[in-house]
Amino acid sequence: MKSRKNLTRFTYETTAFEGWRLCISRAGTTFTKYFSDKNYGGPRKSLAVAEKARSDLVELVDNSRRINGKLSKSTVNKGIKLLKDR
Repeated sequence: MKSRKNLTRFTYETTAFEGWRLCISRAGTTFTKYFSDKNYGGPRKSLAVAEKARSDLVELVDNSRRINGKLSKSTVNKGIKLLKDR
């Protein structure tokens, strides 16, 4: 499986982690979450969850209000909560 926009595949033989990493940076804030194959039942299922999280997060961040070019604290907290619930 190849990496996709904002999603990177980790399949190194020397590490214990195999899965997807979601990383989105907008307006000075970076959101990162790892989606393990073990937790979600395989690479395709973890990819599906990661893609859904990415689309929800991009929608939240791109449609949010900015204060002096930065995301508001409430938007950052909503983004963190959105990723934590996945």
